Parts: sequence; C-alpha cells; structure tokens
Amino acid sequence: MDGAIAGNRAAAEVLRQKGYRGPLEVIPQFGVDPTLFAPSPQPAADRPFTIGYAGRLEEAKGLGTLVEALAGLGGEWRLLIGGQGPYRDRMEKALEQAGLGARAHFAGYIPSRDMPSFLAQMDVLVLPSRTRPNWKEQFGRVLIEAMACGVPVIGSDSGEIPHVIGEAGLIFPEGEALRLRQCLERLQNDGALRQDLARRGRDRVLAHYSQAQIAAKTVAFYREVLSR
Repeated sequence: MDGAIAGNRAAAEVLRQKGYRGPLEVIPQFGVDPTLFAPSPQPAADRPFTIGYAGRLEEAKGLGTLVEALAGLGGEWRLLIGGQGPYRDRMEKALEQAGLGARAHFAGYIPSRDMPSFLAQMDVLVLPSRTRPNWKEQFGRVLIEAMACGVPVIGSDSGEIPHVIGEAGLIFPEGEALRLRQCLERLQNDGALRQDLARRGRDRVLAHYSQAQIAAKTVAFYREVLSR
C-alpha cells in the first residue's frame, strides 16, 4: 500500500497498530456545502431556549443522558428531536416520567434537504453519544451541519466528537448528565457565548469541513503519494 486515508484518528491508530508505516492522512469522508448549510437569514422567532438533537434514536447516542440532564434544567426551554430509531418509545416514556413530555417534540425523519431549516429552529444542538465495547462515535456529521448553520454545539467526549468540535463548542464527559446540564445552563443564560460559538463553529467548518476543503486535502494527498 503506497498511501492510506483514514476517516478519523481512531482509524489511523488502527492502521498503525496493524503495522502500516507508510503515508497516512486523516481526512473526513464527507463534508458539507456551506452555501446550503448556512445561518438562517431570518431572525429567530420569539421562542423558548430550544435544545435540539438529530440522528438515530438509539441508546448508544446517549439520549438517556440527555433526558437526565434536562430533568434538572430550569427556566423556559423546549426539546426538539429529529430522527427515528428503537429508543424513541423509551425516551418518550422517560420524558413523561420526568414531567417533561409537554416540552418535547419528536419531528421524525428529517430529509437532508430539510436539515438546514430544521437546525435553524435550535439554539443549541447536543450529541451526547456514549462509547460501547464495539462502538464509539466515528464522526458525528450533524455536528458540522449545525456548526455550518451557526448553531452552537455540545458534544460528549466519545470517539471523534472532541476532535470535530475543537474549540468551537462545549464538550462534556460522556454519560455525565450533571456536566451536560451545566453546559446547557451556560448557553441558556449567556447569549454572547451562543453568538461566539456560532461564529467559531461556522469558521471551523469553512476551514476544515466544507466539501471543497475535503476535496482539496484529498487531491493534495494523492499528489504527495504519487510524487514519491
């Protein structure tokens, strides 16, 4: 093998552990079109602080941690959930038991073309994934979609999430609902921080995660390998 591209740092580590010593570059396998995924030109309507999640509804995504965090969150807020999966019934029941059912809206499957407008309804997107013996978060595409749209993000430290977010969002230890709640409270009570993270997130996507940037990095790596 003359060269290898890994989609994340964990994959690169596996290649090295298996003995590969050649040229190796970490390049995400997909990016976003920042002209489609862009901040909404319309000002946010008068709404309560809106916490969002989009993705597969399953236990490994840390949705139980999210419900536990929300159970102690004060103030006016609502929860917006996009996606389908086997955890939906359990999550709805957990929210009802915590007295939060009326604050939550399950939007179901969101087509990719509708994601920008769906994300525009959020004040923060949360990806609270939890590592399992046979799985950890490989990237978290919804993170870069939200960041491109100027939506602040909070992620757990599972897998690639901290590397994707960098300094452009908030990170909490996976499974720790209290720490997630503290992150939510910071953004709920600090509009200036939300604006700062929105700007930093958009800038990070333009620098690292646009389709054009990923294509350019891939071509540059091919040329490097061929030049050897």
